Amino acid sequence: MELSAFLTSVGINSAIAVLLFLLYSVLRKQPGNLNVYFGPRLALASERQNYPPSLLRYLPSPSWVVKAWETTEDDILALGGMDALVFVRIIVFSIRIFCIAAVICMFLVLPVNYYGKEMIHHDISSETLEIFTIANVKESSEWLWTHCFALYVITCSACGLLYFEHKSISRTRLAYITGSPPNPSHFTVLVRAVPWSAEQSYSESVKEFFMKYYASSYLSHHMVHRSSRVQRLMNDAERICRVFKSVSAEQKSKPCLLPCFCGAPNSFDILSNEPDNVRGNIGLDVSNLATEKENAVAFVCFKTRYAAVVAAEILHSENPMLWVTEMAPEPNDVLWSNLSIPYRQLWIRKIAVLVASIAFMFVFLIPVTFVQSLTQLEQLSHAFPFLKGMFKKKFISQVVTGYLPSVILILFLYAAPPTMMVFSTIEGSVAHSGRKKSACIKVLYFTIWNVFFVNVLSGSVIGQLTKLSSVKDVPKHLAEAIPNQVGFFMTYVLTSGWASLSVEIMQPFFLLRNILKKFICRIKNNPPNGTLSFPYQTEVPRLLLFGFLGFICSVMAPLILPFLLIYFVLAYLVYKNQIINVYKKSYESGGQYWPIAHKTIIASLVLTQIIALGIFGIKKSPVASGFTIPLIVGTLLFNEYCRQRFFPSFQKIAAQVPWKFLPFYFCMLVCVCVPSLMGYFFTGSYANGSTR
Repeated sequence: MELSAFLTSVGINSAIAVLLFLLYSVLRKQPGNLNVYFGPRLALASERQNYPPSLLRYLPSPSWVVKAWETTEDDILALGGMDALVFVRIIVFSIRIFCIAAVICMFLVLPVNYYGKEMIHHDISSETLEIFTIANVKESSEWLWTHCFALYVITCSACGLLYFEHKSISRTRLAYITGSPPNPSHFTVLVRAVPWSAEQSYSESVKEFFMKYYASSYLSHHMVHRSSRVQRLMNDAERICRVFKSVSAEQKSKPCLLPCFCGAPNSFDILSNEPDNVRGNIGLDVSNLATEKENAVAFVCFKTRYAAVVAAEILHSENPMLWVTEMAPEPNDVLWSNLSIPYRQLWIRKIAVLVASIAFMFVFLIPVTFVQSLTQLEQLSHAFPFLKGMFKKKFISQVVTGYLPSVILILFLYAAPPTMMVFSTIEGSVAHSGRKKSACIKVLYFTIWNVFFVNVLSGSVIGQLTKLSSVKDVPKHLAEAIPNQVGFFMTYVLTSGWASLSVEIMQPFFLLRNILKKFICRIKNNPPNGTLSFPYQTEVPRLLLFGFLGFICSVMAPLILPFLLIYFVLAYLVYKNQIINVYKKSYESGGQYWPIAHKTIIASLVLTQIIALGIFGIKKSPVASGFTIPLIVGTLLFNEYCRQRFFPSFQKIAAQVPWKFLPFYFCMLVCVCVPSLMGYFFTGSYANGSTR
C-alpha cells in the first residue's frame, strides 16, 4: 500500500471521529437526549427541570473529557463493578506498554528500517509502507541488533507491568468480594445433577444429603420446577385471584421472611421446603406445582458465607458428574432458561459448539478473501476489466485500497458477536456473566483468526493451507507476509478503532429511536431507555486484538504504534464516560476478564518472538536469532509463574482473607428493616427477573 492511500484513510477516519465527537458534545447537552446519554435515574430527575434556552447548549465543549479524566478507579469500581475496573486497567496497561514501545521503536527501529537498504528515497508521499518495515533491511545487516534490543525491552516491560497489574487487581478483587454488602447469593450454592431415586423426590434427596454432611450450617433448599408457558400463565392467574380473595389487610402488611428464592422468572418456579402455612402467606400453591416436572437442580442456602464457599468447592461424590456444586449467581445474573439442561449434556454441547464455531470461522474465509482482493488493484482489474478506467483515478484507487477493505471487513465482523452469544447460550451457562465471558473468548479467537492470520495468509486458501502443512515453516511464512499486510492493519486500527469509538459514544441506535419517538410518533413523555449492560463480549476482544497487532508489528512495522496510542487514549476517555453515564452494572463476573487479557498478552509476546526468530533467520542474523530463543523461554516461564501465583485467586477464594462472617439471619434482618434492600435482593431480582 502506498503512503498516500494510507494518508487518505487517516484523513477520512479522523474527519469522521472529530465530527462525531463534536456532535456528541452538543447533543448530550440537549434536554431531549438525556435518556440517551445518561442513566435512567438521572434522566428522570433532569427532565423535571426547565432548561432555559442558552447559546452554550449548542456549542461544543470538552466538559465530558474533563469529567472522564477526573474519574478515579474507586468511582469506576463503585459504578461499574470489578469487570469495569478490569476493563479500564487493560486500557491503562496498553497505554503504558505501547508508550515504551513507541519511544524505543520510533526513534531506534524505524530509522533502521527506512535506511536499511542503499537506495535513493523519492518523495515520501509516493513511498510504499513496506519501506518503513523490517522487509527493507538488507540481509546480514549489522543493525539488526536494534530489533533484538527493542524486542527485549518490550518483553521485559510487558512482563513487569503484567506482574504489578496482577498484584493490584488480585488484591482489589479480594477486597471487593469480601467487603461487599450481604447478598443472598453469598449464602447460596447452586446444586446440579442431583441423583434420581425411586424412593424419594429430588427435594427429599437434597435435604437428606445436606442435613447429613452440613448439619451445623445447612439452612434450607429450594428446588427448581419446570412448567410449560400455558401452565405457568394459568398458575399465575389463579394465584393472583386467590391472593385478592383470601389475603386480609393484616396479611398484606406482614413482611415476607422467606430466606432465599421466593419466586423465579421465565418458565421456572422455585419451591421452598418451608411449612405449608408459610407458602400460603406468600401465595405459592403447591397443588399447582405438584403437576410440574421437578428438575435435578436446587438452590441450597447456608447460615454463613464461609460455609457456602466451602460447600461450593468440595467434590461431593466419587462420581464427579453427580452433586455438582458452585456458588449461585447473583439474582440478576441467573440465566433461568438454562437451569433445566441436564448436567451430563454439557460436555456434548461444548463439543458441538466448538465444531460449529470452527465451521463458522472457515465460512468467514470467503468475505475476508474478498476484502484482501480489494488491496490488490492489479488482480481486481484483471477479474473485472470494466473497473480499469475507474481505478486510474488516483483518489478512487486510494479509497479502494486504503479505506474500503477495512470498512467491509468490519461490517462482516458485526455478525460475529451475536452468533457467538447464541453459541455460548447453547453451551449451557447458568449465568449471564458466564455466557458473556464465553462469548468474549469466542469473539476474541474469531477476530484474531480472521483479522490477522487469514489476512496475512490471504490469497489461494488451498495453497496457503499447503504451505502451513509444515509447522517449521510457519514463522518464515508469517515473517514474509506480515510486512506486506501492515498497511491493512494500520487502516483497520483507524476504522475499527478511531471511528468505532466515536460511534460508541454517539449511541446512534438509541439516538435514532429517541428521535423517532418524539418527532414521528409524537410521544412527549419519553421514558428513559432500559438498563444497558456493558458489551464486554465485543469491546474486550477489540482491545486485545489491537494489543495483539501492536505487539506483532512493534518491531517489524513500528509506524502503527502512534495510531494505536491515540486509540487507547481515546478509549480511556470514551469508555470511562460510558461507564459513568450510559451503562449500568446489572451483573458481573468478578474481574474474570483479566485472566483472558493475560493469556492474550502472553500469546502475543510469544508469537512476536517466534516471528522475529523467523525474520532473523531470513535476514541471516544468527546472533539475533540466538538471543531470541532465551527470550521465548523466559516469557513462557513467567507465564507459568503467573498461572501458579495469581490465577488460583481468580478461581477460588482463600480462607485466610478477612471474611465478613455475617450470618444469613443478619442478612435477612437487614432486608426486613430496609424495604428497598429487600425489594432488590428478593422481589426485584430473583422473583421478578428484571434482566431476562
